[in-house]
Amino acid sequence: MQLQLISIVLILHCMEYTNCQHQDSKHRQHKQGSGVSSQGCQGGCQTCSVYNGCLTCKPKLFIHLERDGMRQIGVCLASCPNGFYGTRSPDRNDCIKCGSECDSCFNRNFCLRCRVGSYLHKGKCMESCPDGLMPSDTKKECVPACPVDCDSCQTSDTCTRCGPGHYLLHGQCHPVCPDEFEPSDLMECIPTVHCEVGEWSEWGPCSRSGKTCGFKWGEETRTRKVLQNPSPMGSPCPTTSDKRECFVKRRRCKPKGQRRGEKKKPFNQQEKENAEARRGRKREREKETIDREASESRNNTEHRRRRDQSRDAGTV
Repeated sequence: MQLQLISIVLILHCMEYTNCQHQDSKHRQHKQGSGVSSQGCQGGCQTCSVYNGCLTCKPKLFIHLERDGMRQIGVCLASCPNGFYGTRSPDRNDCIKCGSECDSCFNRNFCLRCRVGSYLHKGKCMESCPDGLMPSDTKKECVPACPVDCDSCQTSDTCTRCGPGHYLLHGQCHPVCPDEFEPSDLMECIPTVHCEVGEWSEWGPCSRSGKTCGFKWGEETRTRKVLQNPSPMGSPCPTTSDKRECFVKRRRCKPKGQRRGEKKKPFNQQEKENAEARRGRKREREKETIDREASESRNNTEHRRRRDQSRDAGTV
């Protein structure tokens, strides 16, 4: 009897041992099949799987699931990609997908940037902006509307194009351009340009009617160049030519056809008297002409002086 009891106990113990060995073998096979390991993981993974990539991440990193066909591959990132936002918990840090209208977000209910066709306003992406705001295609946001005089603007206080009757200057629209500016054909205020002239040249030779001989009183001229032409509303250029009376020692002009060094043939007495009379009458006519021209020149000089004084007074 006692021997039978010992045999039964041995049989039961053997069965239990065999079952345990079987269970342990199945556990090892399952673990090996899933490939879960902490050895050889890359890219910030703490544990990983051959089939599913990262399963958990090292501290401070976010786990992000990327779809590859029918499976998802886990990757560990320092920050979540566009269209996702990060959440942290004691166990793990996850990348959660933003709403469908958000290009990036702070959380599920607060967008930071909108997709094409929507405009950001107070964390929401809208297809049209509220009253008093206008969509900005460059910022993809709802921005304050342009000022009244603007046709288009960059911000609520910076215009890029003005309405009719106004001129653009430094982002502002003016009905009249300020001092030292003038309107352009592009409806902008541009700087007014004043005339600039150079220094006077030296006085030219004393001449009269294009000749430099046969007279005592003549004119000499000096000029100066225009360095900068004025804009339509700029100060006009002053005179660039000036004349003044001049006196030279009178000398006879050589007759046409007379060669240099050739002496004139002598006249008889009557011819000399006639020639002297003609010269006397000619001198009288020349003196009258010189006196008249001198008077006209003085009058012209005085007229120019008064005109320049009036222009200078107007400029000041």
